[in-house]
Amino acid sequence: MLTAVAISLDGLGFAAWLFLASVGLTLIYGVMRILNIAHGGFYALGAYSAAWAIGLYTQTGQTIALTYLIIPVAALVVGVVAGLTIERGVMRYMYGRDEVLMVLVTYAIFLILEDVTKLIWGTDSYIAYQPAYWLGTIEIFGIPYTIYKFLTIGIALAVGLVLWWGLTRTRTGKLLLVVINDREISSALGINVTLFFTATFVIGATLGALGGALTAPEISVVPGIGAEIIVMAFAVIVIGGMGSIGGAMIGALIVGFARALSVHLYPPAELFSIYIVMALVLAIKPYGLFALSEGRKI
Repeated sequence: MLTAVAISLDGLGFAAWLFLASVGLTLIYGVMRILNIAHGGFYALGAYSAAWAIGLYTQTGQTIALTYLIIPVAALVVGVVAGLTIERGVMRYMYGRDEVLMVLVTYAIFLILEDVTKLIWGTDSYIAYQPAYWLGTIEIFGIPYTIYKFLTIGIALAVGLVLWWGLTRTRTGKLLLVVINDREISSALGINVTLFFTATFVIGATLGALGGALTAPEISVVPGIGAEIIVMAFAVIVIGGMGSIGGAMIGALIVGFARALSVHLYPPAELFSIYIVMALVLAIKPYGLFALSEGRKI
């Protein structure tokens, strides 16, 4: 019984983190058909900026409560600045190019972002535990669980609901769905496709930074975290179907619970379990579980 509860709690917490880290990636692919490897760099920028800002703030001795405001603000600032700079400076010149070339371009940007984080914050680790520690823990069937993890789960649900509402219940979202279905027809109808591309890339970058910023209080922020997350984020969106927001949520739940099962029952298979699940899903559904109609076979 205790093992089942522990697997459920850990699975939900890991799934929430994976969804936040991967939803921006699938949003950019769904709209722009760009497999954005640079997304791992946005995640790292968000984690470093939040950990650095929290560290500076806590040195002042002020209340820890304000660190919960620092986290989203740091993600918003770094996501908008980095996303807008890269989209306007590089990506807009590459639209319409071969998808393989776009992968190489975003990989190059990812490597640049990795070096940028080292130039700004160095190679030392950053630990910003205060927001997670300050909220404390609760016991569920005798198992202590951090309240911050529940906060992360709540934010992941909120992000998913906001994206669903924005895409299906607003005029802008419906215009974006038209762009997703057919760019040429959208342009012929007078829709500013370039503006939608820019906005989508910036939102995707900000979501990636938010995933990193929310994770920072629970990990040691070190060089290379962007590379670690991008591999698992790809597994999530491939399982769920590339370009599908709902698919990213389902994929995150599948990967989260697969990892939690292996951690509690057979720890050596922690990473193996993720990729064997991905392989099984692709063997049955080559485009993922909820791929868009124009999905590309992996």
